[in-house]
Amino acid sequence: MSKDWEVKKLKDVCQIRPPKKESKEELLEDDKVSFVPMGDLGVLTKNFTVKQEKTFKEVYKGYTYFREEDVLLAKITPCFENGKLGIARNLKNGIGFGSSEYIVIRSKEDLIPDYLYYFLSKKNFRLNGQKVMTGAVGHKRVPLKFVENTEIPYPNNLSEQHRIVNIIEEAFNAIDKAKENAKINFQNAIQFFESYLQRIVANPGTDWEEKKLGEVCDLYQGLAINAKTKHLLVEKSDLPLLRIKDLKNGTVEQYIDSNNYPEKSLVNEEDIIYTRTGQIGLVYTGRYGVLHNNSFKVVPKESLLREYLYWFLQNKSFKSQIIRLSSKTAQPDITHKIFKEQTVFVPSEAEQKQIAEKLDLFYAESKNLEDIYRQKLTNLDELKESILQKAFNGEL
Repeated sequence: MSKDWEVKKLKDVCQIRPPKKESKEELLEDDKVSFVPMGDLGVLTKNFTVKQEKTFKEVYKGYTYFREEDVLLAKITPCFENGKLGIARNLKNGIGFGSSEYIVIRSKEDLIPDYLYYFLSKKNFRLNGQKVMTGAVGHKRVPLKFVENTEIPYPNNLSEQHRIVNIIEEAFNAIDKAKENAKINFQNAIQFFESYLQRIVANPGTDWEEKKLGEVCDLYQGLAINAKTKHLLVEKSDLPLLRIKDLKNGTVEQYIDSNNYPEKSLVNEEDIIYTRTGQIGLVYTGRYGVLHNNSFKVVPKESLLREYLYWFLQNKSFKSQIIRLSSKTAQPDITHKIFKEQTVFVPSEAEQKQIAEKLDLFYAESKNLEDIYRQKLTNLDELKESILQKAFNGEL
């Protein structure tokens, strides 16, 4: 770091939580001010959009005061960890009020607000703050003292601070464009497989049989956990209870007594699971445990291959029809009757096998592309952190 740089605590180069009473010197009760609730503050977005106005007398009590060029930092979990912060600009009458969960940081003459913003956006700052958060779970807050005593390195020359900010923003703009392209490619990879699946199963051959799902499948509903069945829950066993969020996330939070359970609700890795309420129409396989009653176990009969059925249940036309029918009930869900009445087109067993093998191959290829683009997005985020690290080490 150059000798022209200094390292000071934020409280020495910033005014933290400026006094609200100073706003009374400029405003009358009926004057309009900007109002910024937590939802309007962006995540790692320097210039947020001010969407609301209120009268001064409406917001003076109970809300946090700030003015033009102040930096707003969310202090509560998970907003702090996610990087909710920004610079207040284009405020009505130059003054704003907002969430009581903001820490307002006003740079003094030694710092420009943009330089301060980028320092606070560093991942390392958020990680260090997360370690010292206090309060009850779900309501933890970063202590004011942590912010006050955090040391910030900076060049004495304000022009040099502007130069560093310009380099950061030029690099970040290029990275954001690269991320946008990667996201588009990521979505294209997903849509490529979905369109291929749709094209195959929604365009039956002339020799395909048209059947009702009830003719070619058996359905078994999962276990309802209520006053009569809660005794089946145990602290730990080799039988997880598979709720929708467990299916999605690969988590296990509840277990079933392995010596006492309804056998029809047991699923093995080969079984197809279809979610029937809540998040309707998700399809899973490769799970083991006792199925919760928010899902079906779908067992194909002899004329229908499991591998073909697994993909058929995921095509867009079928899923859209299921969701549409579920919305007609008071509590949106899929009953046995609705599911069994749906049409499935059944080719010969040899063609079912061929279709399933093609879809397996295309799915693997699309997942590989997704993984590549996910990694690219991760790399681009890490590049941003690397640039910030160099910036505040005086290496730009």
